[in-house]
Amino acid sequence: MTAVAHDAAGPSAGSSLGRRPPSLSGLLFALASATSFGMAGPLAKGLLDTGWSAGAVVLVRLGVGAAVVSPMGLVALRGRWGLLRRNAATIVLYGGLAVAGAQFCYFEAVSHMQVGPALMIEFTAPAAVVVWLWLRHAQRPSPVTLLGAGLAALGLALVLDLFSGADLNAAGVLWALGAMLGAASYFLISADRGNGLPPAVLAAGGLVVATAGVALLGAVGLLGMHATRTPTTYAGHAVAWWLPLVVLGLVTSALSYLTGIAAGRRLGSRVASFVGLLEVVAAVGFAWLLLGELPTAVQLVGGLVIMAGVVGVRLGERDTP
Repeated sequence: MTAVAHDAAGPSAGSSLGRRPPSLSGLLFALASATSFGMAGPLAKGLLDTGWSAGAVVLVRLGVGAAVVSPMGLVALRGRWGLLRRNAATIVLYGGLAVAGAQFCYFEAVSHMQVGPALMIEFTAPAAVVVWLWLRHAQRPSPVTLLGAGLAALGLALVLDLFSGADLNAAGVLWALGAMLGAASYFLISADRGNGLPPAVLAAGGLVVATAGVALLGAVGLLGMHATRTPTTYAGHAVAWWLPLVVLGLVTSALSYLTGIAAGRRLGSRVASFVGLLEVVAAVGFAWLLLGELPTAVQLVGGLVIMAGVVGVRLGERDTP
């Protein structure tokens, strides 16, 4: 992550989107990534309700994503195996901390505390990104960026409905902080254009490492691995057990990480991390569509406040030295 010296939007290696400016294409990629990531929770909940363990869902999700993205990574690599050797540490850090570590810590957190507070702590990652870039790379945020960050934090609290009271647990808070560090590293490494890794190569390598890591955690008993073939239900319709797994692998894994890296390369880690907060809004929306969990008026207002905060951060980047 030390190579992230300039956090401004710019072209990314090995990817393009027609003739759209980098900022516009970056926002489109970031929205696609946040939306697809937001689908993961509601889809996984349907499987968990039928007897699947969280570890088994994560393993299949990452494994399918790795199988889909790996051929793309090989094509983008074009035989430059030295590029992999030079960036082996980055790929292992990305897969182990940003992908597998963040998910493992989050599931451990929600086993000790409520989902809302756990998500709130994990999604302080954009603040960690701002602090890292400020202290490590002297990229002091502008007042408009700080105002946007405050609005985004307020909106996140509203979406998670934290003002109704929350039961905090010390172990849960520590695990959630671990998930936050994993999420922050995801945005920082994804935005690093200095390593020369095409987005597909970084995504493929990270997913392969993460799949191996989660499989190892399951093998040693740190993650439960239970699966069933019971049909699950979404929006009142029963579907085969394998269908949500395919969507989890293709959309919430392969597509999410590819578009997330592309967004980071164009927007920089700071803006990409704040746009990523819309994942929570998307999760609420998909929970409504797939599981019938209706969002409250406070959550809808919170979604609007988050979007206002994201706009503020994006505008503030113009004034960031």
